[in-house]
Amino acid sequence: MAQEKQVLLEEIVAFCKRRGFIFQSSDIYGGLQGIYDYGPFGVELKNNLKAAWWKSMVYERDDIEGIDAAIVTHRLALKHSGHEETFTDPLVDCKACKHRMRADHIVGGKCDNCGSKDLTPPRHFNLMFRTNLGPVDDGSSFAYLRPETAQAIFMNFKNIVDVTARKLPFGIAQMGKAFRNEITPRNFIFRVREFEQMELEFFVEPGTDEEWHKKWVDTRLSWWIEQGLSPDRLQLQWQKPEELAHYSKATVDILYQFPHGLEELEGIANRTDFDLGSHTKAQEEFSLVAKVKPNEDSNAKLGLLDPETKKFTIPFVVEPSAGVDRGILAILCNAYTKEKLENGEERVVLKIRPHLAPVKAAVIPLARNNEKIVAKAKEIKNQLQKLGIGRIRYEDTGNIGKGYRRNDEIGTPLCITVDFDTFEGATETVTVRMRDTMKQERIAVQELSLFVKNYFSS
Repeated sequence: MAQEKQVLLEEIVAFCKRRGFIFQSSDIYGGLQGIYDYGPFGVELKNNLKAAWWKSMVYERDDIEGIDAAIVTHRLALKHSGHEETFTDPLVDCKACKHRMRADHIVGGKCDNCGSKDLTPPRHFNLMFRTNLGPVDDGSSFAYLRPETAQAIFMNFKNIVDVTARKLPFGIAQMGKAFRNEITPRNFIFRVREFEQMELEFFVEPGTDEEWHKKWVDTRLSWWIEQGLSPDRLQLQWQKPEELAHYSKATVDILYQFPHGLEELEGIANRTDFDLGSHTKAQEEFSLVAKVKPNEDSNAKLGLLDPETKKFTIPFVVEPSAGVDRGILAILCNAYTKEKLENGEERVVLKIRPHLAPVKAAVIPLARNNEKIVAKAKEIKNQLQKLGIGRIRYEDTGNIGKGYRRNDEIGTPLCITVDFDTFEGATETVTVRMRDTMKQERIAVQELSLFVKNYFSS
């Protein structure tokens, strides 16, 4: 089977809509730019990717705890973290067509909409979404939709330490929505205004941060390869000093060769003690305003006190931060495959890793009007669903060939067909078809659950 070259982004966009992975949000009203909805198969893929990340971070390690914090964030938290002042992009307006764009994305000094060179000087535009708290919008009581999930982790640092008695090094993991009012959302779900992050803050002793930074770069690169991304499409890049975020001592980006270019998939930053230190210092100011006196048991000191040496330490932080949506796009682009079959036909198949597949197995009755075949197919579907491996789908197409092709395209690893031969002989059997090889195997129904379970555990 001959495979064609790397897929184009336009083809992935069309595929996602056609097969129910991703839709433009509010599409019937013309859509919201930079905001997308996940369809029946997209939401399964997304949940599977997040589950794989959580499993690798929280379940398979003994040094990481998880949280799920609120999206609405206190404005003082984002003031003292530096986001109010520095979380900006350079904005330029075209005087000719009124189009707005990022100054650092302009090519040749021309408007990317009309080609005019009559542009305004760049000005800073804060990317955070501001929202009013309470019934009266008078500007006196507002908060932000979080631009990252990290700050909630830092604000909960002492809470986590108090309830878990963690010692350094240890981490706090969180997945969730974040919001950035991008000037020019682009490249499908790569750069959007509403997205999800998978973020870890790993707290270490000062002086060990560079060693841990390297460890996490290696760990995260290996993890993406385990999710099915081709190593030859991945690359590590150290950010230049002028590219670093305001909190970063050093950042390594894991880049992926997307159809639109080599772009960041995940960043691993050495945030030093910037965040915990900033929030600790801010508590004195907050205490004066709130007219309360901080004490040793309050959240005023976001650090650890060694009970033996009595030394107080504000840990350094290594932060692996990945975008769920970018991960989804990379996995889809990597897995989307066109094959020329021996009979000259073309097959589209999503060669996705089984643990990420939106549908783990499709159960297909050969004849949808045959009550006995249909009843057995539904029985098998319910039986396999109880294994807890993910979604098992009953595929009632009436055409076995089309059923196979549809499931190839959405990445279903196994298709199980109930036919007239199922009831021949002393033992009921079904045909199990493998997605990648298209090979078929006859298996006894009573052995099917064990076969499927072993397939997804291998």
